[in-house]
Amino acid sequence: MGKQQSFTFESFQRWRRAFELGFWPVFFVINTVFNATVSVMDHPDFPAWEPWTWEASSAVVMLALMPALVYVSRRWPIRFETWRTNLLRHLAFSVLFSLVHVLGMVAVREVVYAMVGGHYVFGDSWSNFSYEYLKDVRSYFWMMAGIALYRLWVMRFQGEASLLAEPDVGPPVEPVEQPERFLVRKLGKEFLLAAREIEWLQASANYVNLHVRGRDYPLRATMAGIETRLDVQHFMRVHRSYVINLDFLAEIEPLDTGDARLLMRDGAKIPCSRRYRAALRERFGQSSAA
Repeated sequence: MGKQQSFTFESFQRWRRAFELGFWPVFFVINTVFNATVSVMDHPDFPAWEPWTWEASSAVVMLALMPALVYVSRRWPIRFETWRTNLLRHLAFSVLFSLVHVLGMVAVREVVYAMVGGHYVFGDSWSNFSYEYLKDVRSYFWMMAGIALYRLWVMRFQGEASLLAEPDVGPPVEPVEQPERFLVRKLGKEFLLAAREIEWLQASANYVNLHVRGRDYPLRATMAGIETRLDVQHFMRVHRSYVINLDFLAEIEPLDTGDARLLMRDGAKIPCSRRYRAALRERFGQSSAA
């Protein structure tokens, strides 16, 4: 028998995008089938197409709102230090979420009913919306919890970086303001990552991804905050979302727009904004840019 391959983050990366794009559509299809089947049983005097329309219209609009939920979950993550403020923001956004959901599903139902020669009546708007909101706010926070748990699992699986803290007693072993190493926690284990090994950094919502040998370690920080703590002899800002390690820069490719494309040693291509291009050419040297 051949050797069984273990599940690794690298193997997951190959189909991660497909999983993330396909999970919610599959979830809503399965959920709609179950809910519509139950609804048909609960309404034996109605034609079957009506309960199916009710459930499918709700699922279609909610699926269309998923990108907004993913964005909001990144914009206002519910963490220990921010949960009070962000919880209020999520409650406020859940009202908007429910309003769009209700208006959207009512519109879809009206179209379907009109196609079969009928007329859909939503009923008393205020009382019906209150009823729908009580269901939507529960769904909203369940989906937020699912997104957050998945993101936490990914971070634990790929490893999450953090700055080394000052010791409680005695001086730090290295400069805290300009760290030489980062602490990475991965699947219950910890290891140190040398700053000089970081090839580039990329801003991603409330995190900065540290790219090292084909892997990204998210660091909970802002790009502006971490940029001031990197060694300027090696690291340079090239874009509002990117900082590169000059030791890993192989080539600068000028673009007609005035921007540039940076080719890193591992073959990755990093955008360089026009405002940083001249300074980069000066640092990197004219001969490399030719």
